[in-house]
Amino acid sequence: MWYVYIIRSVAFPDQEYVGATANLRQRLPDHNAGRSPHTAKFRPWTLVWYCAFPDKQRALAFEAYLKSHSGRAFSKKRLVGPA
Repeated sequence: MWYVYIIRSVAFPDQEYVGATANLRQRLPDHNAGRSPHTAKFRPWTLVWYCAFPDKQRALAFEAYLKSHSGRAFSKKRLVGPA
């Protein structure tokens, strides 16, 4: 299984990050440990949404959509709401 997830910064609630991983249990601790340069400066993070996909290709396609302009609007309206 692959997972697409949205995390939100505890210190900066307006900051969200969308990612994909095969190991969701390990990925959040990685973000909070500063192992991702894109998320290190907004630590700590909390998981606000995730979805499982049967294969990597579908997960990466949905991750790309959520990172698009229309995907961000969809996410705010249907998945996580405003910060």
